Amino acid sequence: MYPTVAEALALPVVRRGEPTVVAGAAGMGRRVRWVHVAEVADIAHLLRGGELVLTTGIALPDDPDGLRRYVADLASVGASGLVVELVRRWSDQVPGALVAAAEQHGLPLVTLARETRFVSVTEAVVSLIVDAQLAELRAAEQVHEAFTALTVAGAEPAEVLREVARTAGLPVVLETLGHEVLAYDAAGQDPTALLADWGQRSRAVAVSERTAYHAQAGWLVTVVGARGADWGRLVMVSPDPPPHRHVVVAERAASALAVHRLVARDRESLERQTHRTLLTQLLGQPPHDLPTRAAALGVPLERRQLVGVAIRPGTAAAPAQALASQEVLRDLAEATALAARRVTVPALVGVVDDTSVRALLSLPPQAALDGVLRRLAREVHRRAAATQHALPVVVAVGTTVTALPDVRRSLGEAAHVAGAALRSPGTGLYHRLDDVRLRGLLHLLRDDERVLAFADRELGPLLARDGNQGSRLVELLRCFCEHGGNKSAAAAAAHLSRTAYYQQLSRIEQVLGVSLEDPESVLSLYVALLVQEMGERDPQLPRPPTPAT
Repeated sequence: MYPTVAEALALPVVRRGEPTVVAGAAGMGRRVRWVHVAEVADIAHLLRGGELVLTTGIALPDDPDGLRRYVADLASVGASGLVVELVRRWSDQVPGALVAAAEQHGLPLVTLARETRFVSVTEAVVSLIVDAQLAELRAAEQVHEAFTALTVAGAEPAEVLREVARTAGLPVVLETLGHEVLAYDAAGQDPTALLADWGQRSRAVAVSERTAYHAQAGWLVTVVGARGADWGRLVMVSPDPPPHRHVVVAERAASALAVHRLVARDRESLERQTHRTLLTQLLGQPPHDLPTRAAALGVPLERRQLVGVAIRPGTAAAPAQALASQEVLRDLAEATALAARRVTVPALVGVVDDTSVRALLSLPPQAALDGVLRRLAREVHRRAAATQHALPVVVAVGTTVTALPDVRRSLGEAAHVAGAALRSPGTGLYHRLDDVRLRGLLHLLRDDERVLAFADRELGPLLARDGNQGSRLVELLRCFCEHGGNKSAAAAAAHLSRTAYYQQLSRIEQVLGVSLEDPESVLSLYVALLVQEMGERDPQLPRPPTPAT
């Protein structure tokens, strides 16, 4: 907020004195905190630093050693510059010893060829300082208002960082204390360059205060946290030392982020939100900078073994829990992330739908996959059982891939295996495609139009009947098939009396024109039901055509 020596010399009242910089030109960017008129040689001990000293030179020493000592004393207390009026003591130029000493210490030495009213210089420079301070205060007030509004509105971290980048015009990154990037705004710059090798670069930047500028890295760093629980750092990339208003921006943004975390502590954590965003993009059309962003989170995606994993709560003994609440899934996601960290497996972990937690494991090419999966699955089971819901879980694993475009297939396959294993969980720590037998085979054939057409032929009339009359014949048929043709058990699962259920089975036989006493007919219908169920679980897969009404 203070003007530089060069800005002070540019004032009209100083220019009228015809100023000339005779030494210390490299220090013209020094800040002027105050202007001090001094006509004594031993003035240094009365200064506090940042003063522009004005003198006529009448009381300065005559000998070269005294002049050199005078300049050295000014430099030692941090004076910003020395201005000498060439009227009373020296008429043409200052002594060479004074010039040499000023150059040696980098202290700007300025001469005024014309008589100048020092009081006018003082007033002008002080006015410049006061105006700058007022402008800084107004800017700080605007920053406070902007971030207070964001805090009250419950703004998400991305909105807070967007305001930081807009206000300061600088890139900003929010990271964990483990130096993993949670969110960022590149302020129009290249995000790939911003995040490249972020973890390594960030670990090299240590600051001793809650807010500090690291000159070597060009980073303004602010610790983020509240109530003594720090959880992250906000980094503004500032090649030059930041002005005070940028410090205010960083600190107010850190406060807004800390408040958001306190308010949203019962919702999904910021780390899970970030992972969920990347997983969602991997399931769709990944942007070009996704590998860089994932690497900044500590999960490299290039030249790695990539394995999709799905974790579902509930078992066949607890079907009501199959469609989990968001609270259950959030807890399960945190448990899975902790498990991955415990076995030191880099992983993106998040909730991307209403049924399961998805994870993408990133392993080195030489890693022994089966051993890693066993350790991870065992830890997931243990931590899931330790959550407040204490649910058993099904862990399913997709095909191992090495290319980013194939990740979607691995994640989707894991979700399908989890759905299949949920109905016949078995006893393994985790499930693969070949563990789910018929469902696994149908998953492999899920894109085959002939399979879809088969399902349509088998179930088409029943689906049409349910659609037209609002009946639940398909559901009742599924109960029959899943209970192996045991009508009593199927009736109980359907919450119907045996008499009513038997009547519905007769209606199903009439609509389809088949006998449910025929094992082959029952098998064909069950396969068709599995195909239909597969399409319902994954909206990205083609489905059997809707029957005409």
